[in-house]
Amino acid sequence: MTVDEDVAGRRTRLDAEMERCGAWPAESPWLPEAFAALPRDRFAPDRLWRWDGRAYVPLDRAVDPGSWADELYSGVYSAAVTQLDGGRPSSSLSAPSVVADMLDSLQIAPGHRVWDIGTGQGWTAALASWRAGPGLVVSTEVDERLAAFARARLAAAGLDTVVAVANGTAAGPPGGAPVDRIHATYAVEAVPWSWVEAVRPGGRIVYPWGRLGHVALTVADDGRSAQGWVQGLAQFMGDRHGPAQPDTGSTAYAAVRGSAEPEARREVEHDLAALDDWDLRFALRVAVPDAVVLTARDDDGLNAWIHDGDQSWATFVARGAGEPSLLLQGGPRRIGDEVLAAWTQWEELGRPSRYNYGVTVTPHGQRAWQGDPETGPQWPIARLHQATR
Repeated sequence: MTVDEDVAGRRTRLDAEMERCGAWPAESPWLPEAFAALPRDRFAPDRLWRWDGRAYVPLDRAVDPGSWADELYSGVYSAAVTQLDGGRPSSSLSAPSVVADMLDSLQIAPGHRVWDIGTGQGWTAALASWRAGPGLVVSTEVDERLAAFARARLAAAGLDTVVAVANGTAAGPPGGAPVDRIHATYAVEAVPWSWVEAVRPGGRIVYPWGRLGHVALTVADDGRSAQGWVQGLAQFMGDRHGPAQPDTGSTAYAAVRGSAEPEARREVEHDLAALDDWDLRFALRVAVPDAVVLTARDDDGLNAWIHDGDQSWATFVARGAGEPSLLLQGGPRRIGDEVLAAWTQWEELGRPSRYNYGVTVTPHGQRAWQGDPETGPQWPIARLHQATR
């Protein structure tokens, strides 16, 4: 079997898995056709990176094509790391299910002009071009090497797609506004108002919101606001030039806490097992956006480690059946208490799902809300602090 035949077989298996998992959006029947016409291996570099539990190790297509293909097509919910910066991922080919979900939320129609922000390897720009039509997708990428790579792969696929080197958070679309759709491929906490100004009234902006969740906004008829609902969970690379987001890695908690002893401790009655509920995790993300929550089980139950990427930390310690859990915390803020307050509010609201939250953006500020954009609970959205560590 040739390398190309081996890759083709993995494509077929992934397509079948997308079908079994219900990952093909029913309202976007064009997506399976686009994925088949423009498979992700055509936009993958010859070196990928796999986490081995201690560090990222290279997988070179020329050396070990089987492992390279396994990483690229490892599953519908798995991204493939394509670039490292200082030993940490700085670019990736997103998980196929997330790409399909976000493009479905974008509601591209033939003839739409699309601004793809954060070109990466060019795969999402290619899929959008397949749907919108020749010359209608423009893309910006801050990394000159990635932009050149994507430009070559898009040309090889026969697509007329402009890729410009620019900071999409600060610059407008190549060729100028307005556009009908914006598709952002890196996470921002607050939406740049320039994105809203670049979109026609009635147009849509789909973007990853912070560390968890992606949102679809519709620009109002007067162009003076944009509003929409959370569409699903997604974890993307952050804006390279934006405010620092807390490190979500397994060693970050220890870096924040260091050798500090707890400054406060108390018993809590909350069932820590609920932290496995992603609807709760999303509610915590909305109310305490800089709180990183890590969990693991031991013989006594689920334990949690929380930090803000700066100086404050908390630990929830399970103590076995029938025993209240213990909350230990330290630093200039009581982040454990903040998490407990948000957790209690979520329970009082009836444990709403992530899809029951939305975002409103105006020139004067941004807010998240639950249930109803006017009468439901509200949380201001702010750019996260620059970490001091």
